[in-house]
Amino acid sequence: MCGIIGYIGNKNAIPVVMDGLKRLEYRGYDSAGIAYFTDKKIEVKRCKGKIHDLENIVNKYNISSNLAIGHTRWATHGRPSDENAHPHRSDGIVIVHNGIIENYVELRHRLQKDGFIFASETDTEVLCHLINKYSKNNPLEEAVRIALKEVKGAYAFAVINEREPDKIVAVRKESPLVIGLGEVEYFLASDVPAFLSHSKEVIFLENNEMAVMHRDGVIITDFEGVLLNKNVVTISWSPSMAEKGGYRHFMLKEIYEQPRAIADTIRGRVMPENGEVALEEFGLSAEDIKAIDKVFIVACGTSYHAGIVGKYMIEELSRIPVEVDIASEFRYRNPIITGNTLFVAITQSGETADTLAAIREAKTLGAKILTICNVIGSTASRESDFVFYTHSGPEIGVASTKAFTTQIVALYLLSIAFGKARKILSDEASFVLIEELLHLPAGIEHALDLDGEISAIAKELFKAKDFLYLGRGINYPIALEGALKLKEISYIHAEGYPAGEMKHGPIALIDEEMPVVVLAPSGRLYEKVLSNIEEVKSRGGTIIAVTSKDGEAATKLSKYSISINGSNNYLNTVLLTIPLQILAYHIAVLRGCDVDQPRNLAKSVTVE
Repeated sequence: MCGIIGYIGNKNAIPVVMDGLKRLEYRGYDSAGIAYFTDKKIEVKRCKGKIHDLENIVNKYNISSNLAIGHTRWATHGRPSDENAHPHRSDGIVIVHNGIIENYVELRHRLQKDGFIFASETDTEVLCHLINKYSKNNPLEEAVRIALKEVKGAYAFAVINEREPDKIVAVRKESPLVIGLGEVEYFLASDVPAFLSHSKEVIFLENNEMAVMHRDGVIITDFEGVLLNKNVVTISWSPSMAEKGGYRHFMLKEIYEQPRAIADTIRGRVMPENGEVALEEFGLSAEDIKAIDKVFIVACGTSYHAGIVGKYMIEELSRIPVEVDIASEFRYRNPIITGNTLFVAITQSGETADTLAAIREAKTLGAKILTICNVIGSTASRESDFVFYTHSGPEIGVASTKAFTTQIVALYLLSIAFGKARKILSDEASFVLIEELLHLPAGIEHALDLDGEISAIAKELFKAKDFLYLGRGINYPIALEGALKLKEISYIHAEGYPAGEMKHGPIALIDEEMPVVVLAPSGRLYEKVLSNIEEVKSRGGTIIAVTSKDGEAATKLSKYSISINGSNNYLNTVLLTIPLQILAYHIAVLRGCDVDQPRNLAKSVTVE
């Protein structure tokens, strides 16, 4: 997730682009930059930090231009820095880019042999040099088409050429880009809110489409240059709605971003043709993995629940013993750690105080540190030996959604990598696990389609004062997470419990007033869970079963049921999570709660 904005027209482009960047800052906020034409030359201003830091630089100059492009960054390749900030330049070619170039290492080596010098750590610079290479004897749009034949990945970008001062070329491939139409002026952005105050008439680019923007119009083609006739859409959103992509709350938007977030977490990290996980993404070698005799997973809150899921996956797929600790507890005990212990910290922000303290304690005791994190350049990433970035994009809602599910995917990849390196997993088994992972975004799309059903259930239950969530095995931490989501945003008391423990206390709470959410996917524990449902039903509890397509028995026993479409026991944890997030969301809305900023909570807990 990053933000692109562009303008060409009769107005001064600088304030238009700067305002657009502010409206896109939710998409990224570790660096920003702007490029514009002046006296037939392109000037670039960029810096590490937030938009106001760039604004302080731009305000030092009396700038006026009829064409400009800008970018606000969420780092993927390369830490946040002035050098890694966009726009990037190669002679007269200047580019702003979202997404990931999967084969950038190969392209970088080839371009270096051709004499191109790299000034950043980003994959974006590869695109810039590649387009420059082909722009010598071609118009800009043709140079882009030639370059794209060599590029693998998911991306959107806008590029300008000093030799063609009346043109912006924009490209979309699996990363959003929209064109705004005005009177003798045209806009380009990653998202509608960037220019909504100027134009409500838009064209949404689809995958493998290119826009060539001039002062007198916009031409849209496919990557082969075939002219396309695109529909113009009139946007009816208010500016505040537009910032959320038309969703009522950031949390709902982020729930619906999970197919994309998970695809980005997977992309470039697996080799499906041979069932391999790219070990370099974790920074660990096969020899490092073979030497591990124990894993500690340490985290807080939602990340802790992901860690428990990770314990099941790592132990089953690689047979390495795993302990999971809450970070605030780990730092105050005396854990047994050796030089062959791998300490895995999970933190969305990379700034969680208790998790950082646990990392430092583990390092002191001699453990190697691997952090699973969403923020490049964060304190946790800097203090760790190895880092795996989830690439879920900025999460604005305080209650974590897409950060949680991408953490589970990261742990799934780690477990496969460990299993292969230790020869616990066969090539065939690994191939199947990765193949099933590639289908996960589609499974999430199906779960999101259940929104209407879940909303109807929420209307029946939102006045309840207590909820119980039950799960067995690897689904127990999903019960914990479901209960946490409800507590966080609706302020209803909720508990997550291992279903087999219900008879050891919580069953005393069950009556006609108690909704009980039971996670009952098909699998080896399905019959056990059915017995637990029977126990709840016999005491009058209102049962909401989240089950599989073939879970007819659970459906018949329950008052309400929700069916996911998945068969992989490990990945079902993600699919089961989606309905629980949606249920918590709708209940909170019905209760009139502030979904995005629930009381007493902060997005990143940076104090003990």
